[in-house]
Amino acid sequence: MKKTLLAIALLLTTIVSTYADNSFGMPPVRLTLAPMNPLAKEAIYEPLSYTDTPATLPVTASSPFDFDFFTQKTNPGVKEYKPLDDLTFVGVPLFLAGWGIKSDKAMFRVNNKEGKKNTQLLTDFKTGIDDYTQFFGPAMVVGLKLGGYEGRSDWPRLLASAGMSYAVMAAFVNGIKYSAGELRPDGSTRNSWPSGHTATSFVGATLLHKEYGLTRSPWFSVAGYGVATATGVMRVLNNRHWVSDVMSGAGIGILSTELGYALGDLLFKGKGLLRNELTDDSENPSFFSISMGVGIGGKDIDFNLLSDMQDKELHGISNEMVDYFKDEEDLNLNIDFRASTVVDAEGAYFFNKYVGIGGRFRVRAMSAKSFGKYADIASEDYNSVWTSEMAELYSAVVADEELTPNIINKGGAPITKMEGIVKSDHLAEFTGSAGFYFNVPLSQRLALGTKLLIGRSVTQELDIDGIAEGNVKDINYGMVIENGKFLDYGDKKSIFVNNPESTGETYTDEWDYLTLGAKAATSWGTGLSLTYRYKSNFSWKVFVDYDYSKKEFTMTNDSHHFLKKGLTSAAYGLVSNMLLANEGVSSLPYYTTPLTLKKTKKMNYVTIGLSFAICL
Repeated sequence: MKKTLLAIALLLTTIVSTYADNSFGMPPVRLTLAPMNPLAKEAIYEPLSYTDTPATLPVTASSPFDFDFFTQKTNPGVKEYKPLDDLTFVGVPLFLAGWGIKSDKAMFRVNNKEGKKNTQLLTDFKTGIDDYTQFFGPAMVVGLKLGGYEGRSDWPRLLASAGMSYAVMAAFVNGIKYSAGELRPDGSTRNSWPSGHTATSFVGATLLHKEYGLTRSPWFSVAGYGVATATGVMRVLNNRHWVSDVMSGAGIGILSTELGYALGDLLFKGKGLLRNELTDDSENPSFFSISMGVGIGGKDIDFNLLSDMQDKELHGISNEMVDYFKDEEDLNLNIDFRASTVVDAEGAYFFNKYVGIGGRFRVRAMSAKSFGKYADIASEDYNSVWTSEMAELYSAVVADEELTPNIINKGGAPITKMEGIVKSDHLAEFTGSAGFYFNVPLSQRLALGTKLLIGRSVTQELDIDGIAEGNVKDINYGMVIENGKFLDYGDKKSIFVNNPESTGETYTDEWDYLTLGAKAATSWGTGLSLTYRYKSNFSWKVFVDYDYSKKEFTMTNDSHHFLKKGLTSAAYGLVSNMLLANEGVSSLPYYTTPLTLKKTKKMNYVTIGLSFAICL
């Protein structure tokens, strides 16, 4: 119901706006005045009467709306379209690119709140906008057509070409989906590759491009392909599709529409055509483009738990310890990433055929392969989390008795529920760049291009939230100090812990359990492109870009945040300031202090993609 209402609202808005535009283009009202006798001494005007209005006040405007769905119309002077002229097959490399990276996937542990274990990663990101944007193209075409704004085809030819385009797309998508049986990222069904939403969206974008972009204004094409690209990106962020699904879906959508229109050109020939294509004789390579690509570089960030640790002294880590364990593999923490989704908006103004200036806005989203495992803390026995960690901490410091689960859980377990929720598994990078563009014409339709860019990139962090519930505890400590030092009784220290008592209160805590982000950094970029100008004012461009930046990454792990709510304020204060004698006095407030790792890394990104460009 919501989809229907939105489609109707969009259609009515388009019709009203089109009607308003067409009203300004209506022929003016013409008044026919009675002739004046030039020989008369005085100019004598014959009065007009309202009864003469049909003859003397003709209005030549007609209704701007077009509801004539079944009548064939052909405007004079419109040339016949040849099927092979419009078949670019640009969808083929997009489809193959998606097929080529199908293997770059990773199985994830699911968010435990969903009740499914050992399946795939789930995030809390969710938007339903992509369910509507997939229909943007056809809604625009139908709205403009109903409003009387002529495009390439009349109604019969348009409906036939569009119908065949969607039929070809549906056959491709469903035939591949249920043959490949690719599991979705959220683990729901085995029909992930290719993306039906993305294919549908790119069919609509190509409809809008052919009907109005080629005949009215290239900005219709930019709008259509821009919304289609955004739809594909949202399918990835919604965790409904892999990058490979979106790339292949986009290729199928474009190719299906080209085939649908080629069949229409064969069937209708010169009938049902209303407008010729726009032409642009300029050889200037100035352009505006939108792009979709795959990033294959900068796919890991590694930390060392000792050498990259901040506040080493607070955590009892000495330089000698860092040197001693520098080759210990178990202390290396590596975050791997899958192939990234890259979306660009780019433009350049050329002073001549060879040199210009311009800029690019790039969004790169890299989803982590291994990040989800840190959310798996709920797989442990919740009632023993406190016991296993606290018993290890206090076993060497209890003066009179060892801690046991019975003591810890007296009056209720300190933790009755603990889980990790992946809020974001994508490290998203937003980069704005500017610089010089260069063009080398190879022929009338082909050209090589390159660029030198400098810009600034900002990174949105990965995030896992922790959720804990339990019973609030009140724990008291005692200690014996002599001459400013803790007394040592054999293998036990002079700290003793009174039996922890429950206060009768419960707590719930939700916090940033683990985050990974980076500071803003300067970005350098270059690239090589091959441009095919398949129409006088439209081009497809295959490109390979290289981007470099030096970034400082920070990972923060706050695994014991729940202690602040799980203990009384007095008990929490004791834990936060407790000292332990262990061959000297070292502080142990790190149980209430987040662990922070920092690493500066040179990031080298390589992006392979396809651009749709309009020539300015």
